[in-house]
Amino acid sequence: MDRRGTPVTESFVLDVSATVPWALPDQASDSSDAAREALAAGATAQVPPLWKYELASVLLMAERRGTLADGDAEEFMEELADLAIDENDAWPSALSLVAHGRIHALTAYDAAYLTLAQRLAVPLATNDGALRRAAEAAELPLL
Repeated sequence: MDRRGTPVTESFVLDVSATVPWALPDQASDSSDAAREALAAGATAQVPPLWKYELASVLLMAERRGTLADGDAEEFMEELADLAIDENDAWPSALSLVAHGRIHALTAYDAAYLTLAQRLAVPLATNDGALRRAAEAAELPLL
């Protein structure tokens, strides 16, 4: 427990929707703030390999829309490299992704985050409503 009585998280799964607000503060949420605080407190975020592709895509789209200045994406990704974010390269099977996607009405991409959090038995940090509902249905803790 920390000084506020909140359980200390040593590891959690981080999805892109909880990461992007660190670059685009107008998208901040309790989950993204909790994830950033957990990392600052020494926790390690686990991400599936698709995280980097999703993140790069979102940052490029933000640049094209003018909500992120040219060059800010690279600067942000360099800042992320200094954080304890570990790419977990143990991909779930396609069957598992389809099953979780079907059960919880998720995309295969979101099912990858849910499956990873379940396999590691750690909380999930996400701002995605469908993924949050799926985690709750699966009795998986959320940040």
